[in-house]
Amino acid sequence: MNKNTCTNIKLNKGEMNIYDFGNIKLHAYKTNDFIDDEVFILEKNGKAVLIESPCFFDNNLELTDYLKDVEVEGLLIAYHGAGGSFLPDAPKYATPNAKQYTEQGGGKALIDNFSNIFGQAFDSSVHKIDNLISKGPLNIGGIDLVIKTTADAFDVEIPEINAVYTHMLGHDCHSIVAGTAHADALIAELRDYIAKGYSLILTSHYTPEDLKDAEIKIAYLENLKKLAAASANAESFKAEMQKQYPAYSGQNYLDMTAGFFFNN
Repeated sequence: MNKNTCTNIKLNKGEMNIYDFGNIKLHAYKTNDFIDDEVFILEKNGKAVLIESPCFFDNNLELTDYLKDVEVEGLLIAYHGAGGSFLPDAPKYATPNAKQYTEQGGGKALIDNFSNIFGQAFDSSVHKIDNLISKGPLNIGGIDLVIKTTADAFDVEIPEINAVYTHMLGHDCHSIVAGTAHADALIAELRDYIAKGYSLILTSHYTPEDLKDAEIKIAYLENLKKLAAASANAESFKAEMQKQYPAYSGQNYLDMTAGFFFNN
């Protein structure tokens, strides 16, 4: 499936890109919120499984209305645990480490920070996890999935459409990179995606991407490590990154990356 082979529907705030695989459809919801969230809906035989949740109240309402004609069998809550008022009666699935990440770890810190920044527009309530899951095969609503645990939460393989969901990629935007070891782990993960030959890579903050995008991101991460090693401080690092990637979005993510590499 080509990442551009989709039907686009403009909604009041966000937009939906729909990929038709025959027996199953992928609805990629671009929220157009302040942090460029994406939510993915797998639809099969009138039933739906969602990967992640929106976290702004207006997006919650918009996506709830969009889903009114399908039966939501469950939400996989990995890296984005906020937005707890969205589909409160639908089953919520997460691994134990993802639950901990949202309720006590780095995810909670992000939710608290976003709540302070965005105020009442941001739904800081946390999804209540009904079903704890582990790595390996999982079937929800007749859709086969494979759960892969990560340091913070979990990724999701979707064999029926030869796709994988992970937190961040973004071939032309900055990403949060928590130091050299994290960069190396991201590079290894992307190389694994290339080796497996996925048709689509789904991420929480970007429209669906492909393996060419993964190659671009690997080169970016390798260069980021070199520039960080050669920079005297966070400001000189950010300046050089902005010079070499002038069109990249995600300045806030670059700021966070600089904080990780130059935390002293």
